[in-house]
Amino acid sequence: MVEIKLTQYSHGGGCGCKIAPGLLAEILGQFTTRASFPNLMVGTETSDDAAVWRLNDTQAIVATTDFFMPIVDDPFDFGRIAATNAISDIYAMGAQPLFALAIVGMPVDKLPVEAIRGILQGGESVCVAAGIPIAGGHSIDSPEPIYGLVALGLVHPDQVKRNNRAQPGDRLILGKGLGIGVMSAALKKGQLGAAGYQTMVASTTQLNTPGVQLAAMENVHAVTDVTGFGLLGHLLEVCRGSSLGARLAWEKLPLLPGVAQLAQQGFAPGAADRNWASYGSMVDLQPGIADWQRKLLCDPQTSGGLLVACSAEVAPQVLQMFLDTGFEYAAEIGEMISGPSRVLVG
Repeated sequence: MVEIKLTQYSHGGGCGCKIAPGLLAEILGQFTTRASFPNLMVGTETSDDAAVWRLNDTQAIVATTDFFMPIVDDPFDFGRIAATNAISDIYAMGAQPLFALAIVGMPVDKLPVEAIRGILQGGESVCVAAGIPIAGGHSIDSPEPIYGLVALGLVHPDQVKRNNRAQPGDRLILGKGLGIGVMSAALKKGQLGAAGYQTMVASTTQLNTPGVQLAAMENVHAVTDVTGFGLLGHLLEVCRGSSLGARLAWEKLPLLPGVAQLAQQGFAPGAADRNWASYGSMVDLQPGIADWQRKLLCDPQTSGGLLVACSAEVAPQVLQMFLDTGFEYAAEIGEMISGPSRVLVG
């Protein structure tokens, strides 16, 4: 294959392409549809990870779509990352994936056929690992490369995991290490070494399969996945939906290897500051939190980890489940607290 750099064709990459949460809330603020459809169990009302439609007393369909521009230059890796990210929303709802449809937009006059084929093959390889087919899709000729999936899953209606059911005293478990946005910024500037790239791809292509096991655990009250709005952004969605606050312990946050050093050197995606501008007024940072740490809290995570709110009694079990299934950076990072929908970081 002719060597190409996919990222040179896009103005942003991965989940850093997302519209800033503040602007998105303004755009979607007037949409109200759920009241007209009683079988729509989950819609847009709490910014949850996927829509859920009740089929009958024992089955509900979970549906989501996710797509973005390249975060890496290698076509196969880009396809893998995009597909993993899309399927993550199914796992975040506690569902078992069923099948997927491909979303493909490519500058066909700029990219060789081999590169486009490589992207699609990367996505297919992840779907095979998840045990599902890509059963169709849609493609267009676009000025920037875009790839992703429509993903559908199945779950028992009583086992749907929402992002708005957290309870006071719940412990917060994060399934993956933070820092993908920082690493992608370093990669774009040629400052991410081979080991860092390998770590980045390994994290972003790790399927969040523990979500299926979490579905059966009654004391797991809320689940979401951490993606483009950063850890703080998605935790604040849990807070607002649950009418609670949260407390994070900075020293417990898992960072991917080398991320702290890169962040201290100034590497950060523009989306980190856009995220902070959207929700920083709802965050209380204790003295001593440096600017690079603040940016990491807002760092857009492409194909990030599951964020789980569960009772203190089952928190060790939940954490061990992540560790036992290969999520080596999983950690307990804080707790939900009574009070206004704010996050305290200390």
